[in-house]
Amino acid sequence: MLGTYTIIILIMVMTFLLIKLKTKKLLVFLIILCISFLLVLNNKKFKTFLITSSMSTKHHQYIAKFFYSNDEINRVLNKNKVVDQGEITDLSLISLNKNSKPLNKYENELLKYRTKEFKLFHLKGHGYRGYLVAIYKPEKVSIAYSSKIGKEGEYITKIAKDNKAKVVINASGYYDPNWRGNGAIPHGILIKDEKIISEYKDSGMSGGIIGLTSNHKLFLGNIKKNEIAKYNIKEAISFGPYLIINGKKNKVIGDGGLGIAPRTAIGQRNDGIFLFLVIDGRLITSIGADLNEVQKILYNYGAYNAVNLDGGSSSELLINKKIINKPVGGGKNGLRKMPVYFMMK
Repeated sequence: MLGTYTIIILIMVMTFLLIKLKTKKLLVFLIILCISFLLVLNNKKFKTFLITSSMSTKHHQYIAKFFYSNDEINRVLNKNKVVDQGEITDLSLISLNKNSKPLNKYENELLKYRTKEFKLFHLKGHGYRGYLVAIYKPEKVSIAYSSKIGKEGEYITKIAKDNKAKVVINASGYYDPNWRGNGAIPHGILIKDEKIISEYKDSGMSGGIIGLTSNHKLFLGNIKKNEIAKYNIKEAISFGPYLIINGKKNKVIGDGGLGIAPRTAIGQRNDGIFLFLVIDGRLITSIGADLNEVQKILYNYGAYNAVNLDGGSSSELLINKKIINKPVGGGKNGLRKMPVYFMMK
């Protein structure tokens, strides 16, 4: 059902038109237009798209709330989510640098370049344009964070320069009150060199720890802070939802609950190759992707463990000092100051 305020506004508009307009044809046109608008709002696919896309943002939830009641919003969200299977990464199943055999055309293309440090693949799907970076040297992947952590975030360009990083993507979400935050505080925990750098309330996203072990493996698991050392985790952030664990896909119901938007994700194959994924969105040439698409891409390229990272206006990819995607953060060149990144040196 439509929200009460929307119905009231539409009634007022129609009443005004009935009183003021003298042209019957124009009036008929406007009536048809309003009826069409109501039909579109109640179209199941459009409703799901509008609600999940706006409710997954920090600053545009008012769009869904303007058109739909809270009960309707909650009903739609309950039908669009990722169901976590409750597993954690079995690190023994990851064998670095093993000579994998391709299982499909995507893996065949990816494994052609295994002697390189990394390779960029351009992706194109239904309604989106994206970029997948295969990192063939897992020991070169690490977490980078702002030198002003807790006070101010930093642009991806500065992170790359300061760390002499060749490839950088954004990582977890962060505290951003009224869209005026400066990217200072990442949600959840931030660990670097086995030390807790920051700890703040989590993002509200499903998932949990996203860790890098001392032997360069990606760990995913909803574990407690005092369990982190048990898994030999050297660096970590918090976010989600998890998309693939131990080669098995988590069930994505509907669009996964985050709508269609720019996306960032990270995964690792069982031969150790890391996958950095960024998808453009909110553009005429690329609307974005839902979590089904993100999961499908990573699975096709052989991801054994994979997780969604902060998307929307935070999605950014830099390679060799150049911004590769089309960020929509609103700042200079669409970039935003953020606290945490994944990088390849």
